[in-house]
Amino acid sequence: MTDSYTPPKVWTWDKENGGKFASTNRPIAGPTHEKDLPVGKHPFQLYSLATPNGQKVTILFEELLAAGHSGAEYDAWLIKIGDGDQFGSSFVDINPNSKIPALMDRSGDTPVRVFESAAILMHLAEKFDAFLGPKENRAEMLSWLFWQMGSAPYLGGGFGHFYAYAPEPMEYPINRFAMETKRQLDVLDRQLADRDFISGPDYTIADMAIWPWYGGLVLGRLYDAAEFLDVTSYTNVLRWAESIDAREPVKRGRMVNRVSGDPSEQLHERHDASDFKTRTQDKIKAAE
Repeated sequence: MTDSYTPPKVWTWDKENGGKFASTNRPIAGPTHEKDLPVGKHPFQLYSLATPNGQKVTILFEELLAAGHSGAEYDAWLIKIGDGDQFGSSFVDINPNSKIPALMDRSGDTPVRVFESAAILMHLAEKFDAFLGPKENRAEMLSWLFWQMGSAPYLGGGFGHFYAYAPEPMEYPINRFAMETKRQLDVLDRQLADRDFISGPDYTIADMAIWPWYGGLVLGRLYDAAEFLDVTSYTNVLRWAESIDAREPVKRGRMVNRVSGDPSEQLHERHDASDFKTRTQDKIKAAE
């Protein structure tokens, strides 16, 4: 950065901030347009996109179904955040913060809205009494679940934005957030040095929350930054990330609401388990 910036006494929104996803940012809340959301046949209606935050929930759904919880059947509807779907009136009714994922639980007499990914994970895990780990270790699991919620914005909105999405590279913010991202990876690497999963020997929703962000990073799937951050030096994180990546429910969960990458791994909407075999984008395009 060569030009200094003197903030005005009162900030005003007089131009977009530039960079990728600039159109999704604004200093006010509320809907921008009227739009109803579709409702499918299953007890749970998920409105999402396969960002790391969206993957957390679809991974949990697929893990629940694989574990035999048939009541966890769900419809997953695509929310295109680049098109502003998250600002539609019905979406804002579910999540006034206009962020994915958002869930409507229609399994009871009265529909219940749930927003924020950790809240959705907790809601579903408690409902099915699954992936919470033993009660005596609950505080540890919850600590790591909420560690992710507090830490990942520095990885995504901090490092990811300035390294990959900002209008131009700027040394100060890239260095600042690269340092913090590497510190967080070191936190995880030390935690995983003598345990299979984040909070102990049990695979829990804490792993499902952390893996799409930090597992995706060390597996080379985020921001094209693996070499820059020397991710392979975090050997314990890499071992953990690869072990979770090999799980079949995780593979399926990553595909749901995905709109980029290999067409065979994109399932824009998920309404039935058979969709993974018949409704991926490669199959849809082949049938056209």
